[in-house]
Amino acid sequence: MAATDTETDTALLAEIEALGERLARARASIGMRIIGQPEVVDLTLTALLCGGHALLVGLPGLGKTRLVDTLSTVMGLDGNRVQFTPDLMPADILGSEVLETGEDGSRAFRFIEGPIFCQLLMADEINRASPRTQSALLQAMQERQVTVAGKDRALARPFHVLATQNPIEQEGTYPLPEAQLDRFLLRVDVDYPDRETERQILLTTTGIDEAEATPVFTAAELIAAQEVVRRMPVGEAVLELILDLVRACRPDEPEALPDVQDTVSWGPGPRAAQALMLTVRARALLDGRLAPGPQDVMAMARPVLIHRMALSFAARARGESLPDLIDAVAAHVTQVEAAA
Repeated sequence: MAATDTETDTALLAEIEALGERLARARASIGMRIIGQPEVVDLTLTALLCGGHALLVGLPGLGKTRLVDTLSTVMGLDGNRVQFTPDLMPADILGSEVLETGEDGSRAFRFIEGPIFCQLLMADEINRASPRTQSALLQAMQERQVTVAGKDRALARPFHVLATQNPIEQEGTYPLPEAQLDRFLLRVDVDYPDRETERQILLTTTGIDEAEATPVFTAAELIAAQEVVRRMPVGEAVLELILDLVRACRPDEPEALPDVQDTVSWGPGPRAAQALMLTVRARALLDGRLAPGPQDVMAMARPVLIHRMALSFAARARGESLPDLIDAVAAHVTQVEAAA
């Protein structure tokens, strides 16, 4: 006998509640090594729960690498780390074929896998590599496979890229192309800690013993969690709010606000709306709620949209701020939706 809608909803509710409890344990385990930065931790967890990739942007020494290493342990993922440098080549990431000679004198090509064949790839200082090397990640991030020597090779499941990036003003960096930025589900800005948090960091990390994170998830359990997130309901009002927000940020759309038309050179595409649909569910789950609301759309607007938009030259010359613009558009759209 097929399950009724009520039975299905009850089963989903139980799964969401159980997943929420496990995520609370994961946060606690991460907190053993990462002091403070709760928003950074939650946004990175959101990316993993949605099956996406995240770009962590901040100055050196703010714990980005430590966070990725900790997440690999807590989420039970097989992780690799690649330090991006100007002389790094695509084959250093993807792997390559080598010609081997057997004992009988025969020769054959053998493929040697690169570090991308893992479940969690840390691309450290990704914007220090040349554009050619950066583009080697494009196919992997979108299709979960790479093509080497004309043959498609599937990557592990799940597969995530957590990349760290120094601010573009730093010497020896290359801007990421728009196509690659759009592959990142979220951009996570990592700022300096406040005084009390920095005090705790000093006390915790400079002693003889240092706390270690413990595994909470396995790779299979993370895949199951990603399926639960996709099954979470999204109300019609939240769906319309997402559409209104994304379309209001496109300067050529009729729905665009005058401020957007005057300051934005290009806006977010449909992938941004897809990212919002997923991330608002994950944020609600992390917050202990069963379905997302308008507050989740407001909270996720900046991390989802900021790397999918660009200010015009004139707007940059005037000193306009893209984060402030996104916040203003999100607030306006939310108010209009609430009044409708």
